[in-house]
Amino acid sequence: MASNGIGIANLPNQRHKIVAKAGGHFTLMVVGESGVGKTTLINTLFSTELATGKDHSRRHTKQLDKTVEIDIIKAELEEKQFKVKLTVIDTPGFGDYVNNRDSWTPIVDFIDDQHELYMRQEQQPERREKTDLRVHACLYFIRPTGHTLKPLDIETMKRLGTRVNLIPVVAKADTLTQADLATFKQRIREVIATQNIRTYSPPLEVDDAASAEHAKQLMSAMPFSIIGSTEDVRAPDGRVVKGREYLWGVAEVENEEHCDFKKLRSLLIRTHMLDLIHTTEEQHYEHYRQAQMETRKFGEPKVKKLDNPKFKEEEEMLRKRFTEQVKLEEARFRQWEQHLIAERDRLNKDLETAHSTVKALEAELDALQNGYGRGSQRR
Repeated sequence: MASNGIGIANLPNQRHKIVAKAGGHFTLMVVGESGVGKTTLINTLFSTELATGKDHSRRHTKQLDKTVEIDIIKAELEEKQFKVKLTVIDTPGFGDYVNNRDSWTPIVDFIDDQHELYMRQEQQPERREKTDLRVHACLYFIRPTGHTLKPLDIETMKRLGTRVNLIPVVAKADTLTQADLATFKQRIREVIATQNIRTYSPPLEVDDAASAEHAKQLMSAMPFSIIGSTEDVRAPDGRVVKGREYLWGVAEVENEEHCDFKKLRSLLIRTHMLDLIHTTEEQHYEHYRQAQMETRKFGEPKVKKLDNPKFKEEEEMLRKRFTEQVKLEEARFRQWEQHLIAERDRLNKDLETAHSTVKALEAELDALQNGYGRGSQRR
């Protein structure tokens, strides 16, 4: 064997050329209530006006609709001649209503539907052009209340954690003091552990001490505290930075003493984007594909919700409840009808009595008038 090797060590360079030529594709989902800064964070992460602010007047007109929408934003980013096709999935309407029961359903259905769509395309003879909107990472925005996770947060995160790489973030971290923020993050971590909520964990590279240490730092920072801002402000020391200006000073986006924005950006883009894509492919999608293949025949369409025994049982219960309600309404209507008939008979009798009284009075009046006429004639 030659002393200089046979060239296997050059494989990473070959891989780099292949990836650089093909480019990348990354899909990010953002979930959270309106007003927590989802749009601002997306624009801050990718240093571009990728997403536009929502029409708040339209949000108020949709209050009676009570639906969670799915907005798909697509863009192509380029840096040093490397292109990434970025897709951002936004979820307007989530958590905005008084009754938010099952508001996570459209979000969960969207994630499952993308796995289903990709799996169906994999089963086709022609597989060159495939639509792939499988979600590689989901940022779940937690409102900075300073207390703990709400029941809606817990239920939604439980369902998302089994389907997608879930990354919780504390929005608008500059509204809390550092001490309150640390306590809040610790409470969230405790609830996540107690409720067995699955969140994304960066892989620990055993043979790379620096990468392992970086992964530990990322895990210790989760949930990431975030300050989003695309505006340039002047810091007290004269530096121009991205941040928000207050009477007490400036909250800097990229200052790790102020928030975890740099750690989140590193996780999503600089160090673990490929792992997020790989985890989605090898774990979440594979788990979905395997579960579906075990419960249906090859090429068979996905079981509809109404065909599910659980939903059939619920449908039967609703039908029985509806029938009982109809019977109660019919009985109430019959009682009301009988009451009206009785009231009509009573009014008819009263009318007959009044009519008889009128006739008697008229006869008495006629008699009096006749008597008065005979008396006048005698005089």
